[in-house]
Amino acid sequence: MASRARVRAPELIGKGGWLNTGNKDLTLSDLRGRIVVLDFWTFCCVNCLHVLDELRALEERHRDTVVIVGVHSPKFVHEAEHQAVVDAVERYGVEHPVLDDPELATWKQYAVRAWPTLVVIDPEGYVVAQHAGEGHAHAIEKLVEELEAEHTAKGTLRRGDGPYVPPEPVATDLRFPGKAVRLPHGSFLVSDTTRHQLVELAADGEQVLRRIGSGERGLTPDSFNEPQGLALLPDGRVAVADTVNHAIRVFDPESGALETVAGTGTQWWQGSPTSGPAREVALSSPWDLAWWRDRLWIAMAGVHQLWTYDPATGTVEVAAGTTNEGLVDGPAAEAWFAQPSGLAAAGERLWLADSETSAVRWVEPDGTGDGYVVRTAVGTGLFDFGHRDGAAGQALLQHPLGVTALPDGSVAIADTYNHALRRFDPASGEVTTLATDLREPSAAVLVDDDIVVVESARHRLTRLRLPEEAVRVEAVAHHTQRAATRVAPGALRLEVVFQAPAGQKLDTRYGPSTRLLVSATPPELLAEGAGAGTDLARDLVLADGVTDGVLHVSAMAASCDDAPDIEYPACHVHQQDWGVPVEIAEGGTARLGLVLAGLDAE
Repeated sequence: MASRARVRAPELIGKGGWLNTGNKDLTLSDLRGRIVVLDFWTFCCVNCLHVLDELRALEERHRDTVVIVGVHSPKFVHEAEHQAVVDAVERYGVEHPVLDDPELATWKQYAVRAWPTLVVIDPEGYVVAQHAGEGHAHAIEKLVEELEAEHTAKGTLRRGDGPYVPPEPVATDLRFPGKAVRLPHGSFLVSDTTRHQLVELAADGEQVLRRIGSGERGLTPDSFNEPQGLALLPDGRVAVADTVNHAIRVFDPESGALETVAGTGTQWWQGSPTSGPAREVALSSPWDLAWWRDRLWIAMAGVHQLWTYDPATGTVEVAAGTTNEGLVDGPAAEAWFAQPSGLAAAGERLWLADSETSAVRWVEPDGTGDGYVVRTAVGTGLFDFGHRDGAAGQALLQHPLGVTALPDGSVAIADTYNHALRRFDPASGEVTTLATDLREPSAAVLVDDDIVVVESARHRLTRLRLPEEAVRVEAVAHHTQRAATRVAPGALRLEVVFQAPAGQKLDTRYGPSTRLLVSATPPELLAEGAGAGTDLARDLVLADGVTDGVLHVSAMAASCDDAPDIEYPACHVHQQDWGVPVEIAEGGTARLGLVLAGLDAE
C-alpha cells in the first residue's frame, strides 16, 4: 500500500455546539479508532446539498467504521443562527453529528477555502485527504476501504455504533414546505419537501385534503425526493420540480397520476448533453418552475442556469446561463446566475430570485424574435447582502428563494433569510418591505387581495392582506466574512491540486480530462490569466493599482478506472468552484494552491 502524508487533525470547535448527538459534545479523542469524514457545509449552498446526498450511501455501507461529522460553516448571517442550523439539519435529512461553527473556528483550523470541503481523518487522528466540491464519494469510499484494511491489520480500527442520536420527530401537517400553487378549484397544492410528498390543502390553507407520494425518497410512480417548485400547466396538470431526483414530474390532480417527463434521475455534470429528448438528458437540482412563452421554464439551481422543457416536442435545452456562478447580465447565453431558486411569469418578463447573489433579476425577449436578455433589478453579487429598502441600486436582500408577480406590475419577493416579504416596483425603481416576522418564507401565492406565504421554517401557509403602505425597517448591510489571502503584487502562480483516487487515472481518451476557468471581481484585478483552459495550473498577473478583490476559480477533473482488463471503465467527475478573497500586499504569497482532491504538499 502506498504511503500517504499525515497531518495531525485539529480539534473540533464550534460555539453553536453539537446536534444529533443526544446533547453530548464530541471531541476527536471520542472518535479515535473510527474513520472520520468532516463535511464543511452551509445550508444555502446547493453544492453542499449535493454532497449530503452523495455521502448517504457511504454512510450506510460503512456505518460501523465511518463517522461523518458535518461542520456547519455559515456564509449568510442567518445561517449563523443556531435554530436555523437545527432546522436545516432536519430539513435536509442529515443523519450524522453536526458541529455548529458560526464563527468559522474549525473552518480556519483546517484552512478550508470553499463550500463544500471534505476532510478524511484516519483512526489514529491524522488528516489523510482533503476534497473540495462534488463528485468525490467514490474516491473517499476507496480510501475508506484502504484505511479499514490498514488499521484492521494494525489493530487501530474500532468498529461499532457511531455517536449519531436522531432527534425526536415533531408532528405537523407540513414539514419545511418549499413552494405552493393554487389549483383551479381554490385549494392549494404544496410541496412538503422534507417529507418527500405533495399535500393538497383546502382553500383555508390549513385542512389537509390528501397527500401524494409514499413519503419515502425515490423516483417511482409513488415517490419524490425533496420536491420544491410547482407550476400549473395549461391543461390543468401540475409540473413538479423533484429536486433531489434531478427530474421534472407532472401530477394530474383529477386522476392522481404522476409521471416523469424530464430528467434521467442522475445529476448533470460538465460535458453532459445540454439539450435533447427530455428523458435522456440529466438535470441538476431543479428548484422552481414557471409556464412562460409556451414552455416550462426551469430554475436549474444546481448548475446556475435556466432551462426549458417543451411538452410539444418532449425536449429540454439550456435557455440562459453558462454554469459559472455569479451575477453577469446580458445575452442569455452569456449571463451568470447563482442558484436561481424562484420564478414568476408576468407578461414579457420572467422574474427570478437568484438566491446566492441575493438578487432579483428578469429575463425578457431581446427583440430579435428568438433570443433573450437577462437584467438585474436588485442585487450586486455573491458577497453583499442585508435588509435595506429604497432605490433598487442600493437596496439589499438576503438569499431570496421566491418571487410572485403582483397585479400592478410589481413583484413580491420571499426574502428568505431576512424572514420578510419585500416588493420591487419597476415603475418607481423602489424596494419596500411588505411584512416581517415571517420564518424563512420561500414562496407566495396571490389570492384576490391577499397573499399566501409559504413559511417554510414555521411549517405552514400564512395569509396576509397586501398592505397599502410599506413596513419601516432599520437598514442593515452585510458582507460575507472570510479571511483574505495575502498575495504578492504582480505574478501569482495558481495551482489546483488533484490526485486521482487509488486505482484510477485521468481520463484522456477523448481529449483533456481537466478544465480550469478563472475570473475576478472586480475584473480589473487580473491583468493576465483570466479565461478557460485545460491545465490545472496557471500563471496569473495581478494588475497594478488594485488592492483587493475575489478570484473566482472553477476546476473540473475526470478520472476513470486504471485497469487494462476493464473494457468499460467507470469514470467519475470531480468539480468545485472557489471564490477566494485576496489582499495584495508586499510579502504576500506568490503561489495560490487550491485542493480539488488530495493534499497540498507546499
